[in-house]
Amino acid sequence: MSNLQPNDLFQNISALLDNARKKMIVAVNQTMVITYFEIGRMIVEDEQNGENRAEYGKALLEDLSTHLMEKFGKGFSVTNLKQMRQFYLSYSIPQTLSAEVKFSIGQTLSDEFQNVNKENISKEQSPATNFNLSWSHYLKLMRIKDVNERKFYEIESFKNNWSLRELQRQYDSALYARLSLSKNKEEVIQLSEKGQIVEKPKDLIKDPYVLEFLGLSEKPNYSENELETELIDKLEHFLLELGTGFTFVARQKRITFDEKHFKIDLVFYNRILKCFVLIDLKIGELKHQDLGQMQMYVNFYDREVKLNDENKTIGIILCQDKSEALVKYTLPEDNEHVFASKYLTILPSKEDFINILNSDNGKIS
Repeated sequence: MSNLQPNDLFQNISALLDNARKKMIVAVNQTMVITYFEIGRMIVEDEQNGENRAEYGKALLEDLSTHLMEKFGKGFSVTNLKQMRQFYLSYSIPQTLSAEVKFSIGQTLSDEFQNVNKENISKEQSPATNFNLSWSHYLKLMRIKDVNERKFYEIESFKNNWSLRELQRQYDSALYARLSLSKNKEEVIQLSEKGQIVEKPKDLIKDPYVLEFLGLSEKPNYSENELETELIDKLEHFLLELGTGFTFVARQKRITFDEKHFKIDLVFYNRILKCFVLIDLKIGELKHQDLGQMQMYVNFYDREVKLNDENKTIGIILCQDKSEALVKYTLPEDNEHVFASKYLTILPSKEDFINILNSDNGKIS
């Protein structure tokens, strides 16, 4: 006789079925994406054999769409077939040809593409990815022109199990640009090959943090307490913005010494770096007293809270504005554990984002 109680049996079977369903969904998605990649390959190779490329390609897709929809139903419109063709081109053609191949969704093959040797696009050529995401994810990724940026978002989507909505949000918040501007050329290349790697405290820090999901842009004035409350209410979104490995520990964490009480706005723990992360929220411009206070919090946690096998505490002050000179001359030169970052409550355009990042990137005014 099994020792399992009925409730245990139900839970175990439910877990088994849930896991099986997830695997089935992944398998179906992967099969569909690979199939679309192969359809794209077949279309491209057939178009290469046409005499009048543009006209032949247009007629080919229209005729193919008609027959496929008659047999397999909707899902094979001319637009969808163009996307499959673009999918193959985006994930198959060697990057050395990217300057020669001028092609985008909804366009016919260009003159430059017509001159590419057929050997460069062949049945034997393997795709540059394992296709672990959904077709909807790839439709978004294909629209990212920079190959390194596209690869970064593909890796992060898979690693963090981003939904399409979260992928769109991370792209709109210029995550790749925010991480890239604080790195050298080799580290930026690593971003596109491995995604975000967290090995030291600075790897966790973004500047700015984007908190558009709070909806505070509609409020002309709000307090630090309101900001904190909104972050807690939307904790799942905030954890995604913080990055990999964060778990929530406490809000308004009180620490006491010499009969004096202090409250840390938010306390998190990062499982990758194995350390506490303290966050203080500031409305307005950062002051040197704010940095001193955070340094005190970090020292207290290092000496009184963290365990011997845990790493040093990280402190982050989120503020609306800051002087890089103030941060530089308030903190010690070898500082690696206290950081000040701006936060934005709206999503600027990508161009405005780059300007914001460049204006603050290591410059002292």
